Amino acid sequence: MAGSEKIVFCTGGGCTAKLGAGVLSRILEKLPRGEQDPNLLVGYDSKDDAAVYRITDELAFVQTVDFFPPMVDDPYTFGQIAAANALSDIYAMGGEVKTALNLVCFPESMDLNVLGEILRGGAEKVAEAGGSLAGGHSIADTGVKYGLSVTGLVDPRRMTANDTGRPGDKLLLTKALGVGLICTANRVGEAAPDQMEGAIRSMTTLNKTAAEIAHKYEVHAATDVTGFSFLGHLHEMMGDKLSCVIDAHAVPVLPGAWEAADACLYTAAGQRNRNHTGPFVRFENVPFPMEEILFDPQTSGGLLLAAAPQDAAALEQELRAAGLPAAIVGEILEKQTTEITVNY
Repeated sequence: MAGSEKIVFCTGGGCTAKLGAGVLSRILEKLPRGEQDPNLLVGYDSKDDAAVYRITDELAFVQTVDFFPPMVDDPYTFGQIAAANALSDIYAMGGEVKTALNLVCFPESMDLNVLGEILRGGAEKVAEAGGSLAGGHSIADTGVKYGLSVTGLVDPRRMTANDTGRPGDKLLLTKALGVGLICTANRVGEAAPDQMEGAIRSMTTLNKTAAEIAHKYEVHAATDVTGFSFLGHLHEMMGDKLSCVIDAHAVPVLPGAWEAADACLYTAAGQRNRNHTGPFVRFENVPFPMEEILFDPQTSGGLLLAAAPQDAAALEQELRAAGLPAAIVGEILEKQTTEITVNY
């Protein structure tokens, strides 16, 4: 790709391009609800990862959509990341990927080979997930955006919503944090090549293996950590009815993320996350770079699982044996004055 096209192609994207959680909440709460369908088990009222609609007592379909601008220069890699990110919502709900549709915004003036590479990367991830790519929709636009609309299946009795954790549950994170910080550092030439390569490996790794392993254990709730940050998605998991304590030392962090945070190479999206979620968090002796990592918007981040205490250690061990940097990072409590306490 020519250098001039690189500048147009990657100007900062991924899940940092999301609207802030506070803005979305104000908009969504004003939408007309209509008559409630008892078979709609999960809709946007719950701030969950995907919609779930019951077909029978044993079968429901899971529906999600996600797309964004590039956060890397290589179009094939971008396609992989965008697809992995969109597929992740199905895994967060405990579902199995079935079909996907491409969503494409692309400038007519740009080389169509670039688009071909984006779609190739996405198609490979859908195939890796065991799904069928069944078509899509494209429009001419001033910038590149790509993602998927994905449908999966789940047993509604085994569905993992994001706000159904219980006091005593252990919180497990299956991927390291820091991709937003590292991508920002990379855009200004401050990330070492191996640090960016580590972030890309994380973003292109499907949450399929983590979800399949978690399915063997008693997991009460799950979400994937994306643009609203670890703390933002944790706030949604607490659902105004629970609290939790986090051991920041235990949180896995990608190499280079701490240095980027320490150099103040964070994003506007990270600051929106802090503004929205910060009032629900109490930090105890947590260094500022670690705070920024916990507010960092993730693209194609890991699963955050609320596992029964008797299963948590075995779940962590099996996830690690599968090559995932999983860790028990905290515990859910009965509702306290402070919703999220972060120790270091």
